[in-house]
Amino acid sequence: MPVALVAALLLGGALLAGALRGAFANDLPFADTAPRSQPPPMIEPRISGYGVEQLAHACTILAAGRDLGFDERDQTIAVMTAMGESSLRNIDYGDWETSGVTNPDGSRTTSIGLFQQQDSWGPREARLDPYTAASVFYRAMAERVPDRAAVEPTLVAHRTQVNADPYHYARYWDRAVRVVAALSGVPLEGDRTDGIPLCPAA
Repeated sequence: MPVALVAALLLGGALLAGALRGAFANDLPFADTAPRSQPPPMIEPRISGYGVEQLAHACTILAAGRDLGFDERDQTIAVMTAMGESSLRNIDYGDWETSGVTNPDGSRTTSIGLFQQQDSWGPREARLDPYTAASVFYRAMAERVPDRAAVEPTLVAHRTQVNADPYHYARYWDRAVRVVAALSGVPLEGDRTDGIPLCPAA
């Protein structure tokens, strides 16, 4: 058989096979190339930038305050303080590890937990337990700032924590107010509590 005829037959067979594949491709379940709609991305509920885990810590702070008889303003000050100290995260390190901060006597700071409490505040286990750490904070606040109802919130926190900057916590007050309101079931305008569990009632 002439070479030219063989080549023509092979080319024709290839073209026919391609046409058949194209004809049957639409019947195959995996051949659908139409764009699929994607599910919406999962969005973690947040209030003032704080996620679920952080808000759970705020709930614990509120619960400790209620159990000890502190009012909503005192509870909000406690939440504000934890925001300023740890961003409402229960971390096992502090200023020495992150910034090389030392105490006035030159010793390393030993800050840990929600309130970044040093060794003088109690055992390590207690400072890393959110409820206990919050309770210790409230008791110190009552002792150190008995006139706190007439004192600016950031100064209450400063006098309780004995930190360097009296106005360090001021920037967190509005956030704390919003978080406490949302977790209490009465969110302020613009805040959504979808998916955020409310704090247990007192």
